[in-house]
Amino acid sequence: MTRTLRRIGVLATALALPAVLVTPSASAAPVRFSLPAPTGPYAVGSTDLHLVNHSRQDPWVPGVTRELMVTVRYPALPSGKPKAPYMAPGVAKTVAEGDAVKLGIDADRLDYRFPTHSRIGAPALGGERPVVLYSPGGTLSRSHGTTQMEQLASEGYVVVAIDHTHEAEAVEFPDGRVAKKALPPSSIEVSQRMIATRVQDTRFVLDSLHLTRVGMFGHSAGGFTAGETMVEDRRVVAGANMDGSMAHSQSKRIFGRVADEGLDRPFLLMSAGNHSAASDASWQEFLRNQRGWTRETRLPDGEHFSFTDYQTLLPQLGNTPAAFIGTVDPARSVAAQRAWLSAFFGKNLRHRSSDTTSVSLSQAS
Repeated sequence: MTRTLRRIGVLATALALPAVLVTPSASAAPVRFSLPAPTGPYAVGSTDLHLVNHSRQDPWVPGVTRELMVTVRYPALPSGKPKAPYMAPGVAKTVAEGDAVKLGIDADRLDYRFPTHSRIGAPALGGERPVVLYSPGGTLSRSHGTTQMEQLASEGYVVVAIDHTHEAEAVEFPDGRVAKKALPPSSIEVSQRMIATRVQDTRFVLDSLHLTRVGMFGHSAGGFTAGETMVEDRRVVAGANMDGSMAHSQSKRIFGRVADEGLDRPFLLMSAGNHSAASDASWQEFLRNQRGWTRETRLPDGEHFSFTDYQTLLPQLGNTPAAFIGTVDPARSVAAQRAWLSAFFGKNLRHRSSDTTSVSLSQAS
């Protein structure tokens, strides 16, 4: 089911996730979730930034200034600082309620406040570090890619994760406000506006953090966003698309600019299940027009959400819903994704030390 939805277009995938049933366990107590520990040589620090674009109106809620939340993870010194929770309270509650409906379980079983491997405000290692941006899938939270982001940070990268306000199910701001999803009904025009908004968000983050040379990766619509941002902004020098269509409508062949024009910089395509360039017309168009380095990797036994933390979280419920994450062994899936991203950014970003950049870990103005 997820394959068909994604081939239709990015917005259909974002809004029409499959409903699957998880066999209830004997206990209705919350599951004690955990994520795989990062394997790099560095500890990981974390800080959240609240960015306000006073010159831009929110595209989804009239009369509201555009606000974003981002999480910066970075290589840190060992620290006794508290571990960052997976999600903020308001986000955890909203996401749990939505996931419970899809999974057919009680929302009380889904406690998304569990501790991650990142320490809040841990002292950062000195020196400049390569920077990578992360954009989540449609309607998902920036938290949903924590496994891969912590891994990259443990390897020496600064990783900046972006929430796309009023598209994500929920975004919580420092004053406790929770902005809920406010997308109009699905259409080609809404899909185009959604991706354009994401690109504007990404470029605002680049400006706010004074970044001049970065990599970028994302899941689903986030991978599409990475490509579209690269078309418009040469500060993004390498990108990776984790199982995302690059079409607003596959049937009408209404593709993004990244597919129609290609790129002159490296771009990695990562897919799962029966999705690949062989089945996705937007990927075929991209490969026809791509001028820079490119490669496809694939998890044959995975599924669309294998490229999120659901790959390891859902099996902890006691019964893995294959419609979300396939039948691939979670540890093998995570290891493969980590290897692909590490090799890609190592080749195209990290090893060009003269071009590395730094990011301030304080509140950006």
